[in-house]
Amino acid sequence: MQFTSLEDFASKGQSLFAAGPVALILVEDEVELESTLLHHLACGFAQVIAFMPVGLALPEALETRVHRVDHDTHEPGATVEAVNLAIRLAPPKVWLYYCYNAEYLFYPFSETRGVGELLAFHTEERRPAMLTYVIDLYTADLGAHPNGVCREDAMLDRAGYYALARPDPANENRAKDRQLDFFGGLRWRFEEHVRESRRKIDRIGLFSAAPGLKLRMDHTFNDEEYNTYSCPWHHNLTGAILSFRAAKALKTNPGSSWAIQDFRWYNAVPFQWNSRQLLDLGLIEPGQWF
Repeated sequence: MQFTSLEDFASKGQSLFAAGPVALILVEDEVELESTLLHHLACGFAQVIAFMPVGLALPEALETRVHRVDHDTHEPGATVEAVNLAIRLAPPKVWLYYCYNAEYLFYPFSETRGVGELLAFHTEERRPAMLTYVIDLYTADLGAHPNGVCREDAMLDRAGYYALARPDPANENRAKDRQLDFFGGLRWRFEEHVRESRRKIDRIGLFSAAPGLKLRMDHTFNDEEYNTYSCPWHHNLTGAILSFRAAKALKTNPGSSWAIQDFRWYNAVPFQWNSRQLLDLGLIEPGQWF
């Protein structure tokens, strides 16, 4: 299905949320668009919906498999507007996921378990949302790939990640319960080129719809339980969104491109495109029994 605007989607698109999980892909440009859509179709999402500027085209081979919504994703607040509309359209407890093009979801044992299995288990754990870390990918050869993006020689940081307690504005003497701000990757190593509000790498990428639920501009929700990394009684599953987005931005922005000749450093390792590597590096968590 194709929709000419968010308003058109709101009036005609509710049937797409009859069963989940549903993937919402915010398309900013054509970089790795086809691979992003194919990856999430392979994960087993019931529906994949692409929010795209009018000037961009869906890959022809995917026109019958992906639903398109015309939406200017470059406008301030475009992500929040699209995701919150999807929340309003979805029945309660239907799982949603959102990411951008050139981003790829991985979770424990994702090679052999579909995203539906993952979320069925997570639901049984009485969890309404899942923390995902946005792990930066980047090319090993900026000379050959000046926009920072290449799947064939993609690298990631094996170290350099850390977390800080998340302050509670309502109580300056206490941090928020079971919430942390996570940092690392390119946004940490090249932080002088990244606005402070965009340096965090945590995103609640998977969540279940609920009445009144709203995504905020900082990738957190207005229901604080959705923003927690685990339940009070044991560790829960976490996932990762492997992303070329920071590398692409740093190399296409004239203010930072000149200062970066190579993304590699001594903690850079080739990405093997499997969840085992992420588990071994401690970048995703299998929880107690998954």
